[in-house]
Order: sequence, then C-alpha cells, then structure tokens
Amino acid sequence: MQEFSLNSFKSPEEEQIIQKLKELITSQKLKPGDRLPSERKLSEEFGVSRGNVREVIQKLEFYGLLKTLPQSGTFVANLGVPALSGMITDILQLKKPDFKSLVESRIMLEMQVVALASERRTEAQLKNIEEALIAYKNKVEQNESAVEEDLMFHLKISEASGNPVLNTLMLIITPEIITNFEKYHVCKNSMNGENIIEHQQIYEAIREKNPEKAKRELQFHFKTLYEYCNKTETLMNINESIF
Repeated sequence: MQEFSLNSFKSPEEEQIIQKLKELITSQKLKPGDRLPSERKLSEEFGVSRGNVREVIQKLEFYGLLKTLPQSGTFVANLGVPALSGMITDILQLKKPDFKSLVESRIMLEMQVVALASERRTEAQLKNIEEALIAYKNKVEQNESAVEEDLMFHLKISEASGNPVLNTLMLIITPEIITNFEKYHVCKNSMNGENIIEHQQIYEAIREKNPEKAKRELQFHFKTLYEYCNKTETLMNINESIF
C-alpha cells in the first residue's frame, strides 16, 4: 500500500471512480468480502485510466474499505453495506485540509504524544530527541531556516510515545505542515532564542519523565503558533485567491 499523503488528495477523476464503486456496493453488485474486478476491467467499465483506478484502490485501502492480499487480489472489506456506503460518502465529502486545521490537529495529537513520551521514552529515544534539539538550536543560532529541524524534534518525541498509530498520524500531516510553513513563512520571526528555550523545557520534562510538565510546556510552546495562524488566516486566504 502506498504511503498516504495529504498532498495527493482525490482528483475529480478519482471522485468519479469512488462514486461508481459506491454504486456497485449499494446495488450489491459488489458485496462485502467480494473480490474486486481487475484494474483493467474497472478502467474499461468506468472509462478511466488504470492509473486512476490504482490510485483509488490504494486510497480506499488506506481507509480500510478495501484489502489487497498477495496473489489473491483486492477484496471489499467485510463491513455491512450501510457502513461501507456511509464511509465512502464521508470520503467523497472530504476536502483538502487548510493550514489552520493541520495545526489544530497537530496540537491535539502532540499533547497526547508528549505525555506518553514522558512516561515511555527509553534512554536511546531521549538521546535522539536531544540530538534533534541540538540540530534545531544550531540552525536558529546561525540565523538559518530551522523548520525541518523543528518538526524533526517533534517527530522524535512522537517516536518515543510508543504508540504507532499516533506516530503514523504525525507522519501523515508533517509533510503538508512543512510545505505550508515554507509557503507562508509561518513563524519565521519566532525562530529565536525564546523558541530554543521552549524546546529545551519540553526536552527537560521528557527527560524528567514528567508528563504533566511536558504538556504544560508544549501548550505554552504552541500558544504562539496558534495565535500566529489565527492572525495570518486572512492573509493565507488572499494568497490562495491570487495564486
């Protein structure tokens, strides 16, 4: 299965294929547990390219609606027709997330992640967090962009949480966050000494295995980012309309 990316959201052609698959399922021409027709057959039946069919299959696999078994084919999930139909409707209604939504999601995720990391981190994982912190500090002190080093610091914390689901979700939203940081120059002015101190305090709380302190420090750290997003939301919308 492909690595899911928010950058490659569904195209109009893919929406058409998803809608046609939904019709096959609701009419029970395709039932839960049934094997999906081949990519070639679906592309001919739907009048679309095999590449688009393949993309849709991969996306629906990510959402758990389809499952591909080696040397056996792709099968419809063993869920009831109403559940399958409802989930596909939800997927069709999904929109590409805006930057503010990504930041809100990251904050909610990482509040849980940092608490778990404080409780579960190993000495090796703590060392990885410290190395990411040093890399971030070096970039900031040299007046260079530290966006990627900043996010790497937070990803190392995510790895230390010991929760693969939360870690996966962080990995999914991170590329889109980096893109938006660079596109809108978000927090360009906040990459300073104060930010280094905030990162250091988060690290210290994890080192001390103090989840409550870690959450407080992270909440304070994200306060500036969240306020910045609210202030610049209008500017971002204007840029989108221009470009």
